[in-house]
Amino acid sequence: MENHNAKVLFNHAATLNLHTGNLVNRSRLKKKCPSSPSEELQDCIRATLTEWCSKLPPALDKELPNTLECTFTQATDAITPEEREELKVSVKLFLSGSDCTSIRNAVDMACSGLGVSMLDSVIIAPPLLPEGEGLALGHLQPLWKELESLVQSHKVTAIGTSDLDKALLEQLYLWAQIKPSSNQVNLASCCVMPPDLTAFAKECDIQLLTHNDPKELMTASGFQEAVQDSIGEPLVTEWFLEWVLRYSVIVKSRGIIKSKGYLVQARRSNSHDQ
Repeated sequence: MENHNAKVLFNHAATLNLHTGNLVNRSRLKKKCPSSPSEELQDCIRATLTEWCSKLPPALDKELPNTLECTFTQATDAITPEEREELKVSVKLFLSGSDCTSIRNAVDMACSGLGVSMLDSVIIAPPLLPEGEGLALGHLQPLWKELESLVQSHKVTAIGTSDLDKALLEQLYLWAQIKPSSNQVNLASCCVMPPDLTAFAKECDIQLLTHNDPKELMTASGFQEAVQDSIGEPLVTEWFLEWVLRYSVIVKSRGIIKSKGYLVQARRSNSHDQ
């Protein structure tokens, strides 16, 4: 599919903010069962951009925006103050780089998009490291400080980690001012919970959760492919993901998912140099 106005906008803008809206409400996506979280995200980006392209006006303003706001408006459910206490809003944040301001930026966008002042839980997935480099406490500390500041400013209630082994979880726990409330474990990589991790988590009241996310939720080429499919623009190789935030809103008393979706931020690589 080609869209001339979308191409013009993408070639000018420096930042893309995308919100898939509530996937529970999107019948077209529900008909297809994705084989993985990565495929689901790629399908969602493609569908949201396609919808956004179809709603662009025939004539663009002379002042082109530096930030593109792509939202699936019909499927976006803001939470009303009356129902807020009945709901738990949990997010997992996948970082592509080590810029700590991305954390606050993502949390602010999630609160704004969902119509809440605070998130109940944020789990962070650190950025993928270069081949041969192992995750260490030094990688986590600046990210965790940013999460702690969000708890202190009442933007987030509980903060958690993903894929930490017992040794690293213990190091973070002993160093942190605000302790991790949870740690996600990928059962595809270990099949059963490691006994030392289970014992430590129980002792320190850390909830162990399971997940099936790959180490890199979306590759640069996977993101660029989704954008190119939607707008037919060959220059999308200049665009890179900054972060992906996946949210779920659960009705506490019934344990059912009221809404779930993704927020995505991407930047054009040469915009960093401007």
